[in-house]
Amino acid sequence: MAETKYIFVTGGVVSSLGKGIIASSLGKLLQARGYRVTIQKFDPYINVDSGTLNPYEHGECYVTVDGHEGDLDLGHYERFLNIQTTKDNNITAGRIYQNVIFKERRGDYLGKTVQVIPHITDEIKRNIKSLGIKHKFDIVITEIGGTVGDIESTPFLEAVRQLRRELGRNCFCLHLTYVPYLSAAGEVKTKPTQHSVKELQSLGIQPDMLVLRTERKLGDDILDKVALFCNVDQGAVMQSVDVSTIYEVPLMIQRQGMDEVVLRKLNMPLGDKPAMESWMAFLQKRKEATQEVCIKLVGKYAELPDAYKSIHESLSQAAIYHDRKLVLDVCHSEQINDSNVADVLKGADGVVIAPGFGQRGIEGKFVAIRYAREQNLPTFGICLGMQCMVIEYARSVMNLPGANSTEMNPKTEDPIIDFMEHQKAITSMGASMRLGEYDCVLKEGSLAFKAYGKTRIKERHRHRYELNNCYLEQLEAAGMKCSGINPESSLVEVVEVPGLRWYLGTQFHPEFTSTVVSPNPLFMSFIRAASRIGEKGTAGEKSGVGEGNG
Repeated sequence: MAETKYIFVTGGVVSSLGKGIIASSLGKLLQARGYRVTIQKFDPYINVDSGTLNPYEHGECYVTVDGHEGDLDLGHYERFLNIQTTKDNNITAGRIYQNVIFKERRGDYLGKTVQVIPHITDEIKRNIKSLGIKHKFDIVITEIGGTVGDIESTPFLEAVRQLRRELGRNCFCLHLTYVPYLSAAGEVKTKPTQHSVKELQSLGIQPDMLVLRTERKLGDDILDKVALFCNVDQGAVMQSVDVSTIYEVPLMIQRQGMDEVVLRKLNMPLGDKPAMESWMAFLQKRKEATQEVCIKLVGKYAELPDAYKSIHESLSQAAIYHDRKLVLDVCHSEQINDSNVADVLKGADGVVIAPGFGQRGIEGKFVAIRYAREQNLPTFGICLGMQCMVIEYARSVMNLPGANSTEMNPKTEDPIIDFMEHQKAITSMGASMRLGEYDCVLKEGSLAFKAYGKTRIKERHRHRYELNNCYLEQLEAAGMKCSGINPESSLVEVVEVPGLRWYLGTQFHPEFTSTVVSPNPLFMSFIRAASRIGEKGTAGEKSGVGEGNG
């Protein structure tokens, strides 16, 4: 087997330039050429994982198949490459230091002084190289979080410098920077990029490629100038211009030959230029969609779109495959009450009840759920959203007005949602939930079964509370069916009300398994119902789109 090649993606000038999107797009192109590719993210913060970070600090916490709580960039990696990530794909500085301290306590260093160099940098390098060796990837793309010049990123960049010496032609460095446009001067400025590259060079790293993030298309004169002053080959300076969707980025950089430059530098065969048929077809459907489908997402982080990033992308993908343009309105559950719920949900084709933790905004979710159920709007509850659907049903239909979750009211008289038994002895917060991928058996004939087209599925979880099985018989007698069960624990994974158009909740997070070329079946089914496709008196079914796509 050929040696694994390693590509490092760093950023400069400012944060939030889109390193994850560039890394994912490059990975997609290399994958389309037949190479086995994965992407990992190194985050410089001291937290061991993203699980205990507030969404206001970090946005969505993404969950991998093996139960790791990771950075939201992992979602981009999976959606673009249609792969599954693990804990090896997201490493924080906290985890690196924790591993080194554990080894020191165990005596691995034989009493030597433990230092950033070589011990911390060695641990970073071990995590980088082991991913390629362990899973036999052809190419490992490693995104270094933060910005060049940040003190937190220094050990990671030093590790990259050392790996460049060790790996030689098996290593490639891509640096993403920002080229601002000054309207007063009427011109773009490359000086910030020059300074960023100079900072990187001062750390001993010469980039092999520069990607210039810009709002305006740059001329060849600008690209040549940057190449000259930054000591980069002329053909290795690319530009990343604003596009209408992140899914256009792979095609944009393909037109500039980014994958060809990388493969030549790594001395790897180019092969035929990939046609990207499925990707192109997806973008074409997006472009041609004219009808809108309006989805109201009810959650407590309405002012923070990244908190629901994977849900947004999953809805958007499903809408495109149904020839619809998604109109997503995120509604603040804390501001919803009986007097305004009709106005808040006005115009909705469907309602999503968002996941989350804690009491804040929970009563607004109950109000929205009751309205959606009584108005027979397609309703999709995820994790806490499912639990809220069960609580509202118990209060309104089962005549249990005191029903609640013990998360919200530990002394509730009807704990229809309760703490998971094996969680009761756990006191630490980090990675203490039911995390990762679990089996679920669906009942034949159920809405969920029709969506997936099979009885056994696997989906990812992130929760501490569950539907209390003591209420199962009573719940089903009242009309809410438990259509998905975990075969090992008997935990309820899916609930639905068959008498309604589309009313379903999942304890798991189906948004984590929805990708561009393989949208999650439940989102497909939900958007289909919200769009009224196939219903009597509508335009009928669209060719090429089915509930089982996934």
